[in-house]
Amino acid sequence: MKKVLIIFLAMVILNVTAASAQCAMCRTTLENNFTNGNPGIGAGINTGILYLLVLPYLAVLTLGYFWLKSSRNAKQQLTKEHS
Repeated sequence: MKKVLIIFLAMVILNVTAASAQCAMCRTTLENNFTNGNPGIGAGINTGILYLLVLPYLAVLTLGYFWLKSSRNAKQQLTKEHS
């Protein structure tokens, strides 16, 4: 089971592609900036959107890691007490 999970995670991590996403308000702002002669701001907005997308997943993964670690430690202590 662990090998399957590790292989799955490796495939997900290695299958990273560039993503660009914009809401309607961001698109309007970018179009206005582009017509005013500032086309470089679009990359910054897309980077900010991806940053906001990644943080909740990173927080959940961190909490999951610590929960898994503490549950394993508790299980090991429980087996030591019964031995």
